[in-house]
Amino acid sequence: MSNSADEAASRRRWPRRLRRTVVVLLAVALAGGASTYGWAWSQLNDDVDLAKVEHRPVRGKGTNYLIVGSDSRDGLSQNDKKNLHTGSAEGRRTDSMMVLHTGAHGATLMSLPRDSWVTIPPYTYPLTGKRPGPSKNKLNAAFSAGGPELLVRTIEHNTGLRIDHYAEIGFAGFVNVVNSVGGVRMCLDKPVKDKKSGADLRAGCQTLDGRQALAFVRQRHQEANGDLGRSQNQQKFLSALAKRAAQPGQVFVPWKSLPTLGAGLDTLIVDKGSDLRTLMSLFQAMKRVAGGSGNRLSVPVARRGVATSKGDALTWDEGRAKRLFERLRDDRPVGHSPTRPSP
Repeated sequence: MSNSADEAASRRRWPRRLRRTVVVLLAVALAGGASTYGWAWSQLNDDVDLAKVEHRPVRGKGTNYLIVGSDSRDGLSQNDKKNLHTGSAEGRRTDSMMVLHTGAHGATLMSLPRDSWVTIPPYTYPLTGKRPGPSKNKLNAAFSAGGPELLVRTIEHNTGLRIDHYAEIGFAGFVNVVNSVGGVRMCLDKPVKDKKSGADLRAGCQTLDGRQALAFVRQRHQEANGDLGRSQNQQKFLSALAKRAAQPGQVFVPWKSLPTLGAGLDTLIVDKGSDLRTLMSLFQAMKRVAGGSGNRLSVPVARRGVATSKGDALTWDEGRAKRLFERLRDDRPVGHSPTRPSP
């Protein structure tokens, strides 16, 4: 009888032990996650002050993130620069610009080609104190002249969209993030070969490592639509990267997410109003776009290869672009906007 009573008592205690074990394991996991993300928060470079941006449009509905890929070489050795075909230019310029809009109707990722011919509004340049009047130039010239704040000001001036958050990543961070998730699978309908970017990819499906991915998103010389074609490739790759990073085992597991976070945070620059929750919201929106539940589009283009005083540029289709910006500002549904320019 005694043995039976002991066994029955042991059986009654087992569920309680199991519950305690589960609670302890969850507590350990959560503590690890909190420390990981707490560390990551402390690593964010929040140099961009959107409060300095002048004459901002009124807030619309939803949230707009400006995602910028820059050609910053910070974190790259001389050997890295050679292997990645980045050159050795100092400072940083914009290689890609996208607005990610999130709201009641899902997520829309809109590319802004860097060669877009736009109006750069008046701005007081920090180093000289000079304030030139409005001028026409390529969109990426705004970043070169006045950094992220002038880029935001220029985008807001030309689109009427208020930018709520800013995120910028350089070459080193991009390469490290791609490598930290084990590469990104891409399916190419034709071979890609470009001496300037170092791209040398076969047609078909393949997994790109960080070096190959950087070359792919930078190349444009073999694209029929030039800068516009590159923007579309960048959208396609960024969505695939978000999808890969969202797979089980890549995120939300502290000891696995730490390398990914560390890899990207080294060269990640955000606005002062951003924190890790902001970045997670951005990531979740990118995940929806990658999963097909969001839109990927570009500003409607009227002409490309337009001769200007600053070299060849492309012009927006003002009517269609205005309607698109209004829909995003009012958080109304948008379709896949045509991006094929006229000859």
